[in-house]
Amino acid sequence: MTLRLCLSRSAAALVASWAAFWATFWAAFAWACAAAAALPVQGVEVKAVYPHDPKAFTQGLLYLDGHLYESTGLVGRSTIRRVRLSDGAVLQSKAIAPSMFGEGLVNWGDQLISVTWQDRVGFRWDLKTFALRASFSYAGEGWGLTQDGRHLIMSDGTPVLRFFDPRTFKEVRRVRMTVEGRPLTNFNEIEWVKGEVWGNVWGTNFIARVDPETGAVKGWIDLSSLPDAVRRPDPDAVANGIAYDSRGDRIFVTGKLWPRLYEVRLTAPRTPAR
Repeated sequence: MTLRLCLSRSAAALVASWAAFWATFWAAFAWACAAAAALPVQGVEVKAVYPHDPKAFTQGLLYLDGHLYESTGLVGRSTIRRVRLSDGAVLQSKAIAPSMFGEGLVNWGDQLISVTWQDRVGFRWDLKTFALRASFSYAGEGWGLTQDGRHLIMSDGTPVLRFFDPRTFKEVRRVRMTVEGRPLTNFNEIEWVKGEVWGNVWGTNFIARVDPETGAVKGWIDLSSLPDAVRRPDPDAVANGIAYDSRGDRIFVTGKLWPRLYEVRLTAPRTPAR
């Protein structure tokens, strides 16, 4: 009887888990379609394809001086790393405390700065050696991280973007993100691109282009044409990772557990009829 009860509970838990997954999936799909229908949408054309570590649960990505810097997540597997673009080789890596879930990553001066998901702890790493220089704390969750040359900018899953002093990590302002007046949530890995904050919307193939002054979404980038966005053997293998080479005006995108990183060009925007 005990065994039968355990099996029953396990089956019920499995059913509940799958029900929750599909509910989240269809809710995200419906939300993305509705939101995208009212704003300009750009697709992507692939200019080049590079290898990417298929075991990397990508949480943060940036391009700096010819290399990619990446933070990976999952408890016990979180790292920061320097990656060679041409072949995806990990040239340098530093493990984050095994109890923590690594999230966003950004460069500032001679440092790399990373945050964690629910631990409310961030780290300052030496850009060259990856030696830990200091840690700091913040309220709420840490998701994506980028910078505009004056502030560090962090997403936290809520409709709020927070701006911090890079030296003290003291919050200096915040902006509420909206899509045609509706709150934008699940803004994940983020990147500063030509005066805008771009971010993967978790659970979808869309990147939102956000005005950092008003918080309004100005348009969408649809990654659905990328092979790894379509073929997802793992439900967690979602699009997540944007890096911008400002000198070369190049855009790189990837995802959690994706075996490839793509250099892409945006297609002409289209505005669907309302």
